Amino acid sequence: MARTRTVRNVHRRVVEAPAETVGALVDRLAGPDDPLFPTPVWPEMVLDRPLAVGAAGGHGRVRYRVTAYEPGRSVRFDTTDPGIGEGYHRFDVEPLGPDRCQVSHVLELDMGGRAFAVWKLAIQVVHDTMVEEILDNVERAALGRLPHPPTRRTPRARLLNRLFWARPTAVPVPDDARLLHDAVERPDFTDAWRMPLKPGMDRDPAAWRHVLPAAVQGTAERELMLGEDASHLDYRASLLIDADGVTLASAVRLHNARGRLYFALVRPFHPFAARLMLWRAHRRVAYATRPAGERNATATI
Repeated sequence: MARTRTVRNVHRRVVEAPAETVGALVDRLAGPDDPLFPTPVWPEMVLDRPLAVGAAGGHGRVRYRVTAYEPGRSVRFDTTDPGIGEGYHRFDVEPLGPDRCQVSHVLELDMGGRAFAVWKLAIQVVHDTMVEEILDNVERAALGRLPHPPTRRTPRARLLNRLFWARPTAVPVPDDARLLHDAVERPDFTDAWRMPLKPGMDRDPAAWRHVLPAAVQGTAERELMLGEDASHLDYRASLLIDADGVTLASAVRLHNARGRLYFALVRPFHPFAARLMLWRAHRRVAYATRPAGERNATATI
């Protein structure tokens, strides 16, 4: 019989705010204005329905279901993926007086040897960072400020964040990239790469201006076009924002034999460069986003 190990991980924070105030924040977990989960730097919590017993979902690769819920006081999520172990994680709000409470997050899992090794090598440092940032957001939203320095992301946590960050996927050039289509009517080459936009990320194309070092050639409500002209070729790149994602599309027009030779040498490396530039811009915008505890401090009515 395979040996199992029990992991119990506890984080607590005393908050100088009424339990009712903090409990109302916990009730908004996984909602459209979730003030607690530290997105977009870390994965958001997504459930298949509003927070209630039976709601299923997870964050990142972690899957669970709500098995107990006392509004304003506690919520428990039981794991549904045996690969990460059997157990639960939960949030609890305990009154300590009329204007003081304690928020706790408890994780308890029975893990096999392989899952335990992954926990110790990679998951624990990310988990600890995320939970402490959640508690930071509790204070931001409940108090209107963070009364101490924010949680520090260790070098190991930042490295794992980079390794697990989403990667661009190839897509057709969007029909809505009108600036690009109008600028290069008969291109010799096109491609497009897309990444999902996480909650809170800036939807203004101007915020993505530094996706590549080229001059601005045009702007629209949801599109920013960059590019350069040369004697041998013209290059345009469109940065298009929609409700769900951001797309970087490229178009090249070749003018002569020199342009064809140059692009023949460059073309094998272009997809890698385009993906890398979009990936870097995506992380830059995510890291520049205000914390959820600030931007979602007040519930949306």
